[in-house]
Amino acid sequence: MNTLVMKFGGSSIGTTDALTQVLSIVLHEREQWDCLVLVASALEGVTDGLIEAAHLAQMGQQRGYRRIVANLRTRHLALIDELPLGTTERAALHADIDRLLFDMLDLYQGMAQTTGKVTPESVDATIGVGEKLAARIIAALLRQNNLRSVALDTTSLIVTDDVPGNATPNIALTRTQIAQNLLPLLERSIVPVVTGFIGATPNGKPTTLGRGGSDYTASVLGVCINATEIWIWTDVDGMMTADPRDIADARVIPSLSYEEAAEMAYFGARVLHTRMIGPLRDDKIPLRVKNVYKPQQIGTLISDGGSARSHTLKAITYIPGLAVEAKRTSEYSPIPVVYDKVVVAVPNGQIDIIISAQSATHSLACFLIPTTAGSDAIHTIRLALEENLQANPLTQGWTVKNITFVTAISANIDNWATITATVLQRLKNIRILALSQGPSNSSLTLVVENKDSEETLSLMHDLVINSG
Repeated sequence: MNTLVMKFGGSSIGTTDALTQVLSIVLHEREQWDCLVLVASALEGVTDGLIEAAHLAQMGQQRGYRRIVANLRTRHLALIDELPLGTTERAALHADIDRLLFDMLDLYQGMAQTTGKVTPESVDATIGVGEKLAARIIAALLRQNNLRSVALDTTSLIVTDDVPGNATPNIALTRTQIAQNLLPLLERSIVPVVTGFIGATPNGKPTTLGRGGSDYTASVLGVCINATEIWIWTDVDGMMTADPRDIADARVIPSLSYEEAAEMAYFGARVLHTRMIGPLRDDKIPLRVKNVYKPQQIGTLISDGGSARSHTLKAITYIPGLAVEAKRTSEYSPIPVVYDKVVVAVPNGQIDIIISAQSATHSLACFLIPTTAGSDAIHTIRLALEENLQANPLTQGWTVKNITFVTAISANIDNWATITATVLQRLKNIRILALSQGPSNSSLTLVVENKDSEETLSLMHDLVINSG
């Protein structure tokens, strides 16, 4: 069977206009494919609100978390009331929304009665409700338009380990759950609307796949049902040569290899989840990124044959980081000890030491902070680093500073030695703290001071535009 998995991001389902677009897309694609599976993210901003509510509950601030839940209820019910739904469908949806939110309030109440710091496990138990709300709204809209559809929670599909905030699916166990709970729906021509981002351990404890994890959900589902293709619907035209919010002349990239796309996601492109590419690459399932408001455009195709073998730079990305340095030649062995202590401060993303360097007079280690860590991660991690460096007698004298990783993306960049020389020549007036060529052979990363990041990004993007 030709099967298409489509994931809709929070920005593409948060308004009646957006949901009208989603409906139009689904109705069209239902005629083109034997089976459809939809993956829904939470409405934009909902997950952040739920995380805040969990922290307020842990601090015993009942008024605070109740206010957030009330606002979420108002927002979702207002959206439902604007949709062209029948009276029975609307009433059932209202009841479903209230039941989910009341169950979540009970969890918050239990958290409020405990003391101490909020735990990642308690956050995982509550923040998946945003996806559950969105999935039920989409399924109801499809049913109203004569498509057989049902909302399906991935706690009954995606089986994961028990790493809080950043769980990893167990593909073998997930295949079994999908065979029992999802494939029978497809055989009956039902369009399931599956919750992204969330899963459960083998004993049923709720888990999450990290921020942006709905992409990862689509990837895992696609592998487990042998999907023909996977489409990610978002509010941009595809993968871009740079973030269009920073570079006005950024362009859509027609095609990418799996390795190029994975490197773009890892080094800061926010369109895709960093871990979703691996399963697709292994099974050679094509992935397409498309704009929900411009469905006629082809977007970006990511596939095994998606990389041009010519010497062409595809994109420039950037991502914030932190560096620890000592103005002396120092032993690196205490740094991993400090690193291990700091990692616990970031439950939603793995901090990576990707570059270290040493000379006769200086030592340097650079930490990459993933986009999944959240907007306040840099500040939190910097404080934790400074505290732990000072507390360890072996690392006193090390200091912390903010840095930026700027990365050029291109397949086989390691075989194109002149590009490194060209980049360095173009950046001749920029102080480069470190440089690394990635082991995937698809990335060249420079570490620069924050004050030089915008100029570095602009100068390197000029190379992308002119290399094509």
